[in-house]
Amino acid sequence: MAIKAFYSFHYEPDNWRASQVRNVGSISGNATISDNDWEKVKRGGEKAIKSWIDDQLKGRSCTIVLIGSKTAGRKWIDYEIRESWNNNKGVLGIHIHNLKDIKGVQSPKGKNPFDSFTIGNEKVKMSSVVKTYDPPFKTSTYVYDNISTNISAWVDEAIRIRKNYK
Repeated sequence: MAIKAFYSFHYEPDNWRASQVRNVGSISGNATISDNDWEKVKRGGEKAIKSWIDDQLKGRSCTIVLIGSKTAGRKWIDYEIRESWNNNKGVLGIHIHNLKDIKGVQSPKGKNPFDSFTIGNEKVKMSSVVKTYDPPFKTSTYVYDNISTNISAWVDEAIRIRKNYK
């Protein structure tokens, strides 16, 4: 049975890269949203966006942050990370900059989005607890194969880490 995960990513530059990862068969992801549907959600304001995200997070055991060149520090990605952690979901990051976009272009590597969070009473940097994976290849097909081969184990580990971290 496929694990249910929520995929968090910066839509505009990374939706093509994200769709590649979301098509890996071992993980069941949140429903895709079209440009038109997303515009409709955004027109509803912050409350509508939070509600949509919260609905998407329901029933998921893990949030996979797909890290592109401009992912870190984005308001709604930060919200998704915070809500996922606070609701005891596994959280992990995967750098996707070396996957090609629809135009066949790779992008620069982005910053770790977990660096700006602290967790627990002792204010531990989230990036020291949450694992981030950067496939060790430059060729897009090899990057995809690495993600496809390992994503299930990465998700299992993220869920284990979250259960063990108080």
